[in-house]
Amino acid sequence: MSIASTPPPPYYAVIFTSIKKEHTPGYTSMAEKMLELAAEQPGFLGVESVRQDIGITISYWDSMYSIKLWKENAAHLTAQEHGKLQWYAHYTVRICLVQKEYSF
Repeated sequence: MSIASTPPPPYYAVIFTSIKKEHTPGYTSMAEKMLELAAEQPGFLGVESVRQDIGITISYWDSMYSIKLWKENAAHLTAQEHGKLQWYAHYTVRICLVQKEYSF
């Protein structure tokens, strides 16, 4: 995993912050599938993810419409349901407009 290479702003960031349950069978393989599938979606710009006690995944998109299509993707809906029922004790999704960026 590396820092996502994004185009010049503006674009959108979806920040998914989560706390997993102790026992999460199937989580890792589903997470890998979702990353691969997201990368194939129109408007996807990149992703960054870390997991310690709290997981943070930030995906970057070109528009709110692209985010909406990803949220409604059938395989993603299945993963979301598994997440609610099996894997997450808590999660929060935040959607932000990136207006400025700079790097070192």
